[in-house]
Amino acid sequence: MKTTVLVFHPNWDQSRVNKTLASGLDQQIEIRNMYQLYPDFKIDVEKEHHVLEAADRIVLQFPMYWYSSPALLKQWEDEILSYGWAYGTDGTALHGKELIIAVSPGTDNYGPDNFVKYTVHELLRPFQATSRLIGTTYIKPFVTIGAVHLTDEQLNHQAQRYNDYLLSDHLETLGDFE
Repeated sequence: MKTTVLVFHPNWDQSRVNKTLASGLDQQIEIRNMYQLYPDFKIDVEKEHHVLEAADRIVLQFPMYWYSSPALLKQWEDEILSYGWAYGTDGTALHGKELIIAVSPGTDNYGPDNFVKYTVHELLRPFQATSRLIGTTYIKPFVTIGAVHLTDEQLNHQAQRYNDYLLSDHLETLGDFE
């Protein structure tokens, strides 16, 4: 299975968590640093279509910003997941592929009994709805919760878990109302 990880981190040089997660991945996993590829936000749509067509498993990795994603990821969705290619009558390019969200919220106060009141999975619902629209199988997200508070040892352990997760042949899907 060909796995491609698209990393969307606008401050890569200052990244601790996303950089560690990406650098700990097996060499058979393709890693694309999207802010390094497109610092001017001029995305090569044809190139990105080819990258996605070649992948069996697509991973969108990013830090959670204001309960959402960094700006380039939103632009990437708008430009790459186009009608007639990713969805619509003839838009079947991604059908049958797996989609994984790998997100790193800085804090750990998510959930009904905490300050944020919503779980990370609830905040990621737009990605799940998009996955449904484009015909991908939405795999349970890989969440590195409380990222800013992780010790180096905890982060290295999480990086190993992430690598193992992405190399697994059998990943659990996230149901519509989980």
